[in-house]
Amino acid sequence: MNFDLSFFQIASIVISILAFLTALWLKKWVESQPSSNERIAEVGKLIQDGANTFLKKEYKTLVVFCSIAAILILLFLPTPIWKGKVLDNIIMALAYLIGTIFSALAGKVGMSIATIANQKTAEAATKGIKPSFMSGYRGGAVMGMAVVGSSLLGVALVLLITDNTSALLGFSFGASSLALFAKAGGGIFTKTADVSADLVGKVELGIPEDDPRNPAVIADNVGDNVGDCAGMGADLFDSNVASMAAALTMAASLDKANGGTLNASTVFCYAAIGLLSSIIGVFTANMKEGGSPTRALNMNTYVTTTIYGVLTAIATWAFGLKWPIWFASTIGLLVGVVIGIASDYFTDDTKKPVHMVAEACETGPAFTILSGISYGLLSTLPAMIGIGISALGAFKVCASLGEGYGMFGISMAAVGMLSIVGMIISNDAYGPIVDNARGLVEMGGLGDKALEITDSLDSAGNTVKAVTKGFSIAAAGLTVIALLGAFISEVNIAAVETGKAAAGEQFLTGFDVINPVVFFGLLVGAAIPPVFSAMLMLGVDRNAQRMVAEIHRQFKEIVGLKEGKQGVKPEYDKCISIATDGAIKELIPAGLLAIISTLLVGFIGGVHAVGGFITGNIVSGLIFALFMSNAGGLWDNTKKYIEAGNHGGKNSEAHKCGVVGDTVGDPFKDTAGPSINTQITVVSLVASLTSTLFLTFSLFG
Repeated sequence: MNFDLSFFQIASIVISILAFLTALWLKKWVESQPSSNERIAEVGKLIQDGANTFLKKEYKTLVVFCSIAAILILLFLPTPIWKGKVLDNIIMALAYLIGTIFSALAGKVGMSIATIANQKTAEAATKGIKPSFMSGYRGGAVMGMAVVGSSLLGVALVLLITDNTSALLGFSFGASSLALFAKAGGGIFTKTADVSADLVGKVELGIPEDDPRNPAVIADNVGDNVGDCAGMGADLFDSNVASMAAALTMAASLDKANGGTLNASTVFCYAAIGLLSSIIGVFTANMKEGGSPTRALNMNTYVTTTIYGVLTAIATWAFGLKWPIWFASTIGLLVGVVIGIASDYFTDDTKKPVHMVAEACETGPAFTILSGISYGLLSTLPAMIGIGISALGAFKVCASLGEGYGMFGISMAAVGMLSIVGMIISNDAYGPIVDNARGLVEMGGLGDKALEITDSLDSAGNTVKAVTKGFSIAAAGLTVIALLGAFISEVNIAAVETGKAAAGEQFLTGFDVINPVVFFGLLVGAAIPPVFSAMLMLGVDRNAQRMVAEIHRQFKEIVGLKEGKQGVKPEYDKCISIATDGAIKELIPAGLLAIISTLLVGFIGGVHAVGGFITGNIVSGLIFALFMSNAGGLWDNTKKYIEAGNHGGKNSEAHKCGVVGDTVGDPFKDTAGPSINTQITVVSLVASLTSTLFLTFSLFG
């Protein structure tokens, strides 16, 4: 059967609408679950209000940045407005703005459902682990369906309306730039509160994790929503859009050379089937009473993966698509699962690395840090090999189809790896929901049994978060390799248009690292991820110091607070304000570093230097992102493993060392680590969009 591109675009829109309907049904189901505890409702309202206040302030700041960026895009991209076609610049600016709006909505939707589902999950814990798990998981699935539905819908509509892949790159840049700032800001907020609450509450005073006496406890729970839900929602929206944008840019180039629309149709077909598989997977998610939530979440991922593999194989046969492309997509998905398993090994509290770090905690905090860092570094090797095998395998499988298909194969491996992103987001959003639920159980006094259940769910959430972050980081790696191919395509098109190359001539085919201009870009690009990470973590450091001082002030000045005297409450809003104001102040500089450094390298060294810059940024960024994500997850679960009664249990010396490790790991895994994959995507998109400018003017290019 032969169908044109519009058929697959319309099918994608229909499946996106189905995802929205699924999200609506899940939202109604979550809201229908009982919640009658007044204390939980009161605390839940504080968390909800705090999260909305932060998001409102953050988005107000980002409106200014995005407006300035849109004006600059209108003036200069794809070519200066006074030199090129005015309509192209207008379309690019509008696509950018639409991308930012979609990305912002993705974050808002994720946070909104999380602040409802956390209360339902907490109360369900009084009935057993199964109802509590289902409330948490289905709350996360609302975000999964809504985010992926909107990303597929946005890409399909932009291409359907404009028929312009440059506009698609603009849409992707809008999503990426907003996600970069949203993830950085949310990450700084959440870890400011988490670090401060743990250091004063657990280490200094020895009070429980979510004790209502702690002035930072509400800010800590707000942070789970604005960082792990709103920030991660925008982040994974961006990853999904970027993978499709890279694949469709190369597909359009191949289709133009070979005639027809088969390659672009394949991208939409596989992406739509991925979303459909996730919808089916959501309804198969379940766990037995007394079962393992980690096993239930992982099993659901494997089931969805299998459904995707089978459905895409059937579609490839039925629609006459190319089998090597299917193999490339499948390679990406399978390698994603393997990377997830590797992340699970290094972060799961039933595995050896967590046990070894917990044992090191008995010796002192220095050994806690040393062992955690060491296992975090070890965890990067399987994932990096996996990404390399996936890229190499996809390239080799598809290279036989003709010139340009090797890089297209890599882009389809990224699409394959993110094909079940609906399931990935559902699992990822589950984590902060059950983390919040655990705090609500403690603050609402729902009993030790409910606390034990939510602890178990929270531990699973930490493990699965590490797995999903591994997935998204690996997919970002493949996506930016594909975007490097898109950058080369954009340069070659621009070279012909500007007269620097004859029609049919390839101005740029690759990058020679012996060339000093390329090597210059390579070194600068490799240095950006560690500097970017340092800026974010220093932001957490400065902000947390201010909050620790505020917590000390309240315990000192509010009579009866430390003793838990009846009717005495801390000033929660003061800590929320410190976290909000500090995060807003710190989020812009790190994001601008990534964008401005790309432009400077381009205008100094030209397109060859930018090629080296992207390459160095990819390799360095992937290693740092994997290391920090896995090391942070490892320390967090080590602390929880000790709190479960191992190595002396709560309030032991080992536990205090575990808390120190967790405190170091918090900005690793929830601020810097997950922001880096967005940073490398932003760099690659900026390079592709501004390639004509670099080709026209550079000092040494």
